[in-house]
Amino acid sequence: MSRNVREASVLSSPRIYLDNAATTFPKPECVVRAITEYLTENGAAAGRGASRMTQAVDRRIDAARTTLAQLWNAPNPRSIIWTAGGTDSLNLAIHGTLRPGDHVVTTDLEHNSVLRPLHLWKTERQVTVTYVPPNALGQVTSEAIASALRPETRLVCVTHASNVTGIIQPIESIGQALRSRPEILYLVDAAQTAGHVPLDVEVSRIDLLCSSGHKGLLGPLGTGVVWIRPEHTANVHPLRQGGTGTQSESAAQPDSLPDRYESGNLNVPGILGLAAGVDWIVNRGLPAIMQHTAELTQGLHAGLTSIPRVQLMTPDPRHIPNAGVIGFRIDGVDSHVAGHLLETHFGIELRAGLHCAPRIHQALDTSATGGTLRASVGPFSTVADVDALLTALAMLTAAL
Repeated sequence: MSRNVREASVLSSPRIYLDNAATTFPKPECVVRAITEYLTENGAAAGRGASRMTQAVDRRIDAARTTLAQLWNAPNPRSIIWTAGGTDSLNLAIHGTLRPGDHVVTTDLEHNSVLRPLHLWKTERQVTVTYVPPNALGQVTSEAIASALRPETRLVCVTHASNVTGIIQPIESIGQALRSRPEILYLVDAAQTAGHVPLDVEVSRIDLLCSSGHKGLLGPLGTGVVWIRPEHTANVHPLRQGGTGTQSESAAQPDSLPDRYESGNLNVPGILGLAAGVDWIVNRGLPAIMQHTAELTQGLHAGLTSIPRVQLMTPDPRHIPNAGVIGFRIDGVDSHVAGHLLETHFGIELRAGLHCAPRIHQALDTSATGGTLRASVGPFSTVADVDALLTALAMLTAAL
């Protein structure tokens, strides 16, 4: 390694955060304030009692459901269910929906939060799964999904954007292709797109919309959400039973929403932080967020194309829609080694590895070399952050 790289010590470099696909950082100040104010000034449990503080919490949580429902054009805000994260949301949607003998259509782009629940059903519960590969542009087409359907298909599960390549999938055309099969539930994993790009459950014919709360929605870790189309709630069984603060005289879990799925105390500080993040998004406006993300992503992609030995896994975001994620690797260098050098010598935080999405790495032929490097921008990323990464990579590729 050259002296220039050795001397670019993290001790003298600012922190440059480009791992927003894992979790956004920093959070808006209003998120921190909402959590702090709740913990220091309120502290009441949601739905437990009729005190003034409890009622104030309940109103804020209900308002957050309404804001999210409006953001996604989702009928019935009470069908917005709070969860412990994107994984929790997907487990509820998948385990709550499937029955032995069902068939599922999903894609090679999916995260392990989808792949592992489906693997359990496939190996232990007599469910069959068809995995649809992406085309040469990194997208799964509606025609490919439609051709994989069977008479016994119960669920179609598609990620809105790959967490490895950032490529946005055509969820609207896939939803349109499913309109002739209303018995099939359409599940969209929006962990990489909620808060980044518009979502409309009606236009896209979505039945189950899942997301983490701590990524594009700007909430804290430990928060998530699933929207369940109201007419399908009877077909999606709750995974937990317990106290809801309602119908306490009954031994049966309430069927009313959201209590059907929200047993136990809610993570009130997390939800209020998430609500503040969503309010920040609404106030800034999705068009402005999308423009900011697009400018940074396009600049990063263009800069990477000029660095020798850098191999891009993401096509040009000027032509293929992208959620702010660029996947790449350095020829001849294990991705974990490259990621470690970027942080220790330049203070740059991005993600190296398989990103919990092994099937797409098999398709990209990157599994054997430690996966890929993933740089992902957020609403607080800057042109200076992107330029710092490009400069660091130019130095690394010249030195290694």
